[in-house]
Amino acid sequence: QVQLVESGGGLVQPGGSLRLSCAASGSIFSINTMAWYRQAPGKQRELVAASGGDTAYADSAKGRFTISRDNAKNTVYLQMNSLRPEDTAVYYCYAEVRTDYRRYTYQFWGQGTQVTVSP
Repeated sequence: QVQLVESGGGLVQPGGSLRLSCAASGSIFSINTMAWYRQAPGKQRELVAASGGDTAYADSAKGRFTISRDNAKNTVYLQMNSLRPEDTAVYYCYAEVRTDYRRYTYQFWGQGTQVTVSP
């Protein structure tokens, strides 16, 4: 089994910054993709940024958010700058993991961390 543990959420004023971290542990052979999703109240979960062979960002995150990985630590980060009230959501970490030498991959989610952007 694989566990994803997020940290770094909190309350920040508009224009401020936060850095989210997500550490994966457990039966990990390798990790293909790591990503951040978010879900605001009453809305569907949406992709914010992903890091696999390439990086990808939602239009709302481009130019403000940066995803990065430390593969040695099985950790992904999301640096969020110029935060806006509409960024308020629960942010979830996602990982696509190979647990052994075979090609099968499994999807895992973190428990979520709240980000609130408010004056």
